[in-house]
Parts: sequence; structure tokens; C-alpha cells
Amino acid sequence: MIRLCSLLLFCLLMLTRADAQTDTTRPPAGQPDSARHLSPADSLRRDSLARVRKARRDSLRLVRLAAKRDSIAVAQKDSVSNAAATKAAIAAAQKDSLAKAVTPTATATPAAVKPSAPPPPAPVVREGPPELSFWQKVLTRNPFFNFTGMPVVDIYELHHSNSKDSLFYLLVGILFYFALIRISFEKYFNNLMTLFFRVSLRQQQIREQVLQTPLPSLLLNILFIISGGLYACYLVRYSRIGEGIGFWMLYLYCMAALATIYLVKFVVLKFVGWVFSISRATDIYIFVVFLVNKMLGIFLLPFLILITFSGPEVREIFITISLAMVFVMWAYRALAGYRPVRSEIKLAPFYFFLYLCAFEVAPLLLIYKVLLTYLEKVY
Repeated sequence: MIRLCSLLLFCLLMLTRADAQTDTTRPPAGQPDSARHLSPADSLRRDSLARVRKARRDSLRLVRLAAKRDSIAVAQKDSVSNAAATKAAIAAAQKDSLAKAVTPTATATPAAVKPSAPPPPAPVVREGPPELSFWQKVLTRNPFFNFTGMPVVDIYELHHSNSKDSLFYLLVGILFYFALIRISFEKYFNNLMTLFFRVSLRQQQIREQVLQTPLPSLLLNILFIISGGLYACYLVRYSRIGEGIGFWMLYLYCMAALATIYLVKFVVLKFVGWVFSISRATDIYIFVVFLVNKMLGIFLLPFLILITFSGPEVREIFITISLAMVFVMWAYRALAGYRPVRSEIKLAPFYFFLYLCAFEVAPLLLIYKVLLTYLEKVY
């Protein structure tokens, strides 16, 4: 019996070993091996990739958590401020309603206090994806652009053009106009110069020759109005009176005033000569006055050019010299007009002085006062 059991046990052990060897046998040479053996370099690369992925996931998770906390904190601050504002508004409304209820009126009973409106519900903080706060933080940390800084106001000054091109063309036009008169009426111009500079040759014959050509006389009178008006415009503009007045409008005013003065003077002298039968004396005086005006209009041309294109200090010098020239010309006109008038009629110097004050000085002062008052009202 013992031998039989030993034999059976031995047989079982042999069979078990045979099955184990059959399971662990290698695959045939034609079939590939399903198990893959990694090298040390591949294992290290796999470990590094795993660590990088893990670090990325951790950083993204931390950024999202920080953004979420920021958005929640901002929402809580807004809710607290809204709640405080709501409470303050409710308290102010209750106080106003109580004040209205307590104050009596003349004919009515005190008004009942209206129940205050219920406070608005506090804003609910929604916990969602914090994209807005995340991008705000990104814009805040931008090193190149200051998106969240205080705005800066740039102050720009208006450009005021100080060009003198228009004055240049105006002076060129005046000079061209004078040159055209000088070339077209050369004989008249020579006779005019002769009458003005050579006192001994100021005779009746030359004066009659000048009076027989009214067209160049009219053109030179227009030249005096243009150049004299521009000179008066400069005097007014460079003083305190002309501040803030348009140049071309002031130029038109000065030309109109100058033309009005001499037109009224011409009409008055003609009328006085006709009334008192002294037309010859008044005609001689009118001729002398307009002769000096024509020469003054010519002599002012170089001063106009110098005043226009010079600096402030040099301009003051030229204005002073030109004013002295104008005064000398005016005195010369008075003396030259008194001599022929005295030869025609017996006129005392005192009465001639009264005439100068009444018809030469007073109109200028009157025009100056009227122009000054008008400019002060308009501008």
C-alpha cells in the first residue's frame, strides 16, 4: 500500500513538471516576440516627459485657482459696496419721508409716511470660469503696454500762421500799379515832380498842363488812398487799438476813412469858393493839397516795404521816421497852400490858422474818435 501511494505521487510530480515545461517554452523562430525591452535612455526620456506633463498640469491648475480666487474677491467687494450704497439710499429716503411727514402745510394735514421700497437683493457671485479676471491680469502684467495705467491728457496749441505772403503780393501789386502810371504818363509825372521840388518854376503854365490831364491825377489819388490806408492800418494794428482786429477789415476801414475825409474836404472847398466867389483861390489850394497827397502816396511806398518785412525793434524806427516825414509834408502843404491863397485874397495868417484847425486837424481827430469807438464796440 505504501509503495502504491509512493508510485502514484511520483507519477503526479512527473506530469506536473511536463506541463510547466510546455507552458514556458519559447516561441518558434518565425514568430515575433510580443514583449518589448526598453533601454535605459528610453526609460529616462519617458520619465522626463511624464514629469513635464505633470508640471504643466500643476501650473495650469494653480493659475486657474488664483484667477478664481481673484474673481470671487472682486465680486465680494462689489456686493459689499452695492449693499452699503443701497443702505445709504434707503436711509436717505426714510429721512426725507419723515421730514415731509412732520412738516405741516397751510391747508393740508401732515402727509403720511410712505412705506419704503424693499432693498434690492444683493448681487449673487457666480462661480464660473474666470476668463475676464484672467485676461485682466494678463494685460496688467504686460511689460510693453500700460493697459491699466492712468490716462495722460496731451495739450496741443493751435497753429497760427504768421505768413506775410498776402502782404507781399499786395505790395507787389501796388508797385506794379505805380510803375504802370509812371510808364503810361511820363510827361505828367515829370511835370508833377517839377512842381513839387522846384518852387521857382511853380508857374501857371505848368499847373495848367497838369490840370489838363485828369486821368493820371485820379490814378495817383487812388494810389494815395491805397498806400495811405495801408500805412494807417499799420499804425492802428501795431498799437493797442488794433489788437484782435482782422487785418483786411481794418485795411478797408482805413481806406474808406481816408477817402471820405478828402472827398468831403474837396466838396466843402468847392462849395465855399462858389458861395463866396473865391473859386480861383480854393482851386489853387485844392491843387496844392492833392499835389502833396500824390507825392506822399509815392514816398510812403519804401516805408511800407520796410515796415512790413522788418522786426519789431527796426519797425519802430521806420514808423518814427515815416511819421516825421508825414508831419513835414503836412507842414509843407500848409505853407505852400497859404502863399497862392494870400496872393488871390487878402487872408490874415490867424484866419488861415483857424482854417487849418477846423478843416485839417479837427476832421482827423473826429475820424480817429469815431473809429476808436466803433472798434471798441465791435471787438
